[in-house]
Amino acid sequence: MGWGWAAAIVWLSLTPSPPRVDFTASDKLGHLLAYGLLMFWFSQIYLSGKLRAAHAAVFLAMGIGLEVLQGQSGLREYDVMDMLANAAGVAAGWLAARLLPRLLPPP
Repeated sequence: MGWGWAAAIVWLSLTPSPPRVDFTASDKLGHLLAYGLLMFWFSQIYLSGKLRAAHAAVFLAMGIGLEVLQGQSGLREYDVMDMLANAAGVAAGWLAARLLPRLLPPP
C-alpha cells in the first residue's frame, strides 16, 4: 500500500492537470500531507533508524526530483516552496511515527 501511495504521488506530481482544492495554501498543505503520510506509513512499518533514514532520503530525493521534472515538462511549474513542503511532510511523518504507538504491523 505504501508503494501505491508513492506511485500516486508521482502521478499527481507529473499529470498536466492534477485535482485542485480551492483554498489558500491548499497546494502546500497537499504536499505536506502527501509526503507526511508516506513517511509515516514507512516509519510505522520499519522501526530501524537506519531504514527510516533511508526512506526519508529516498522521499526527499523523490520530492526534489519530481519538482525538477515538473519544471522541465513545460506543463507544470518548478517551485522551491513545494520542495520545502515535501521535506516538512517527511519530517512530520517521521516525528509522528516516533511519538505515536505502532499502528501498522511489520512487513
